[in-house]
Amino acid sequence: MKGLIFNIKRYAIHDGPGIRVTFFMKGCPLACWWCHNPEGISSGIQEIDRTDRIGSKEFTVKETVGKYYSSNELLDIAKKDLVFIEESGGGITFSGGEPLVQPDFLLESLKVFRNEGLHTTIDTSGFADREVIDSILPYTELFLFDIKHMDPGKHKHYTGVSNSLILDNYKYIIGKGKKVVIRIPVIPGINDGEEEIRAFRDFIDAEAGGNVSRIDLLAYHKIGSSKYKRFKLDYKMQGVEQPSSERMNELKRYFEESGINVKIGG
Repeated sequence: MKGLIFNIKRYAIHDGPGIRVTFFMKGCPLACWWCHNPEGISSGIQEIDRTDRIGSKEFTVKETVGKYYSSNELLDIAKKDLVFIEESGGGITFSGGEPLVQPDFLLESLKVFRNEGLHTTIDTSGFADREVIDSILPYTELFLFDIKHMDPGKHKHYTGVSNSLILDNYKYIIGKGKKVVIRIPVIPGINDGEEEIRAFRDFIDAEAGGNVSRIDLLAYHKIGSSKYKRFKLDYKMQGVEQPSSERMNELKRYFEESGINVKIGG
């Protein structure tokens, strides 16, 4: 069995504890306006034009986005960094895209890494059938769980799907005793108003269950905006600016009132 990966990040330090290898899996059921990995949305291999510049000259080359790997090939990649992973208490993270859209390959890979004693993390939107969640629970030690908006209508408007399944899966994972880091993207004008922020905290207060180890507040940025043209996607965030450090610290203090550790950034 093989899975489709569009990026592999070694020495990752923001995708779970310690130093990690993060595998970015292709395919996502959401289409968030602010997505900084739009190359992960499509579930297939893509051919795009990349423009390189040398001095005053520009060259356009074809670039293939996405490559199939077996679970053992991923293990071989991770083993190259084994000394750093073990010394730092790190491990392996599956991100995307959305790793849960390749459930069979994800499950096989998680088993391979757990058999090697490696810590496993999944960075997920939580949008998946319950059977998928149940299959991976025994082999996943940490969930980085994105919660993007509490209002179901606005969530659907900005991501393409309702949040009902997402929130149900979050509560289910918490109820199973799994450790969770909640990740909230802070998007000016979309989910950072007083009403929206209060709804986030009220939900977390009601549903944390003692298993939420941290809240990560992820400030919107424009780093991925140049990719949209290359992938022939409409960029809907024109004119939206990154939230100030003052605003992010204000939100950090607000969420800390829940008694949970809060971090700005991943």
